[in-house]
Amino acid sequence: MRLFHISEEDNIRIFQPRRPERDDLDKTVELVWAIDEQRLPNFLTPRNCPRVTYHIGQNTSELDKKEFFSSSTLSHGVVIESKWFERMKTTTLFLYEFVSDDFKLQDNVAGYYVSTKAQIPKDKIELYDLFGELMKRNIEIRIVDNLWDIADKVKISTLNWSLCRMSYAQPRL
Repeated sequence: MRLFHISEEDNIRIFQPRRPERDDLDKTVELVWAIDEQRLPNFLTPRNCPRVTYHIGQNTSELDKKEFFSSSTLSHGVVIESKWFERMKTTTLFLYEFVSDDFKLQDNVAGYYVSTKAQIPKDKIELYDLFGELMKRNIEIRIVDNLWDIADKVKISTLNWSLCRMSYAQPRL
């Protein structure tokens, strides 16, 4: 299994465990976070770019597959707001890969893995064409003026989904 951390910082030599900011997690346990390769496309955007991401899961209906994907060859979608288009074209990301031995699964749908130990990356890959990276992974990319309509639809679908950095999204219309 391949695990990664994605950052706009190009010089991280060691990842120290940090206290989670989310209220639904135990704030007494410091963690290093990683994402698995399947859900990596959810994070191939600038850090604060609001996005709706979704992928086909074992319980996804045929109706939802047809509704959310333009082709039967696709299984993963990333939706961003048009105001982030230029930033997507100019942002460079750094993909840090970890040895997976110290990590345990934290969230199966999101693909989150955590470790309580400091981690030294085994590799660092520079990604300078984020749209190209998504396309080579066969990800459907949608660019919309406002994320809230698709967010509301995907939340009631049978897809596996994630809403990321929505506090930076345009207000609801």
